[in-house]
Amino acid sequence: MSIREKILALKHKRNAVILAHNYQIPEVQDIADYVGDSLGLSIRAAGTDADVIVFCGVHFMAETAKILSPRKMVLLPDRAAGCPMADMISADQLRTLKSENPGAGVLCYVNTTAEIKAECDLCCTSANAVRMVQEGLKDARDIIFVPDRHLADYVSAQTGRSFIVWPGYCPTHAMILPEHVRHQKALYPGAAVIAHPECTSAVRGLADRIASTEGMCRYVKESGVREFIVATERGIIHRLQKENPGMTFHPVSAHAVCPNMKLTSLEKILWALEDMQHEIIVPEEVRQRAYASIRRMLDLSE
Repeated sequence: MSIREKILALKHKRNAVILAHNYQIPEVQDIADYVGDSLGLSIRAAGTDADVIVFCGVHFMAETAKILSPRKMVLLPDRAAGCPMADMISADQLRTLKSENPGAGVLCYVNTTAEIKAECDLCCTSANAVRMVQEGLKDARDIIFVPDRHLADYVSAQTGRSFIVWPGYCPTHAMILPEHVRHQKALYPGAAVIAHPECTSAVRGLADRIASTEGMCRYVKESGVREFIVATERGIIHRLQKENPGMTFHPVSAHAVCPNMKLTSLEKILWALEDMQHEIIVPEEVRQRAYASIRRMLDLSE
């Protein structure tokens, strides 16, 4: 049997569902039951009757799946697959920030650990952060926004609100420079530029559309444009090409690669299912508090 055949057989035996983030390598995306963004994948998995979730992504994503599916076993194929931005703030640091700003509402990006989500009033995604500020925290005089300073800057520009910002960032998106965008636009003058909100303001200012990964997928289908320069982690191009045959996609830079997102392989998925290894555990007290911040976001999104 091939590795792919072994994975599919074990998936059936374990009653498992395989999730792959948009930034995963092509063969991992292709074997997954669902491909998408971190929260969307966790919500879809929670709605299945699977006993096991294999999350092909990074640690905070698997934690989010566990928060939403406490009775399911969640496996991360590579235990080293972390997120530098999520690790830029600890729960102790956030508690100190809260103590220094009593009464402030606390908004956390979904790209955070379960412990950070447990310390927040409200969670947000890159797609709904503007709405969470405008609706969920509209009565807050002050708002702490963690951990991504670039997303906070984008939301501030959209809402007119200023935030108490933690100086975190995504290293992969920070490596995307304005000159990369200008160079690609010179090469492909007819292409539209789509950029993630985690990019710097200088890069976002050159974009035709700023959107989350799922927002990018929708925009490509609806825009009427046939050629795109993609200013986010280049793994998403596999999905974009697969869903939009005949269109052309150019990575903004050859260096727009998240090394953590590339740690998962078919072999590691197989080993995870064979040995049921790298299980994600979230203490119940932390899980319940983290769930409350996510649940508030989902309620506002309905």
